[in-house]
Amino acid sequence: MLGALWTQLLNPEYLLSNPLLLVGFLFQIWMFIDAIRRQEYIWALFILVFSVISAMLYFFYVYRAQPSATRGFELPGTYNRKRIKELQAQIHHLDKAHHHAELGDIYFQQGKLDQAESCYRAAIERDGSDPDFQAHLGQCLLRKGKVDEAKPLLEQVAKANPKHDYGYTMMAYAEVLAKLGEKDAALRVWQSVLENHSYARARVQLSELFVERGAKDAARKELQEVIADDRHAVSFQRKKDRVWVKKAESLLKQLH
Repeated sequence: MLGALWTQLLNPEYLLSNPLLLVGFLFQIWMFIDAIRRQEYIWALFILVFSVISAMLYFFYVYRAQPSATRGFELPGTYNRKRIKELQAQIHHLDKAHHHAELGDIYFQQGKLDQAESCYRAAIERDGSDPDFQAHLGQCLLRKGKVDEAKPLLEQVAKANPKHDYGYTMMAYAEVLAKLGEKDAALRVWQSVLENHSYARARVQLSELFVERGAKDAARKELQEVIADDRHAVSFQRKKDRVWVKKAESLLKQLH
């Protein structure tokens, strides 16, 4: 029966005569390829065997698993689910600070901020001198809205090394300053970031400060840079910056 179904699905005439089936089949193939790339082999098997329903479940539970809390605010690096198990085992047997911190980074990427905070605090308890642990805890607290707690952590690391984490720590520090109402300081930090990087995240948030001050031409210039850069970016970078490009387009429309 399954073989007969796949024979029908692979028949172009049958698919073209059933547009909804064609859309479902293409969606299933898309999710199957994504599952293979992510090394989600069990999901890939389910998608292959159990039709579009499994593909839809995969889309919501894996493909779009990163919640809005950290979408657009990710840390450098990528992670997979297998690594979580490895780190949990290493923590159980070795209890090293860097294992706690790496697990915290994974939870941060997944939007599990409470678990991430616990991991970062555990890492700092074991090694309070590592700037990565302090900066990542600060970023986590910022995303949780605890800006007063985040500021001293991010400020210490950002001032000691403005290039820490490829400028990500400076960006988080700028966001903290803006949320605390220290707009002049935030503007200076954003400009400092953009002296060394061309992050869409930095350009858009700097533009928002320019708009607040009535500096529309300066804002327009930064936003146009975001859109121009996106046109020439590689696919993974475009996906990563999608939220900021949309904000840039929206802001530009308001300025016209």
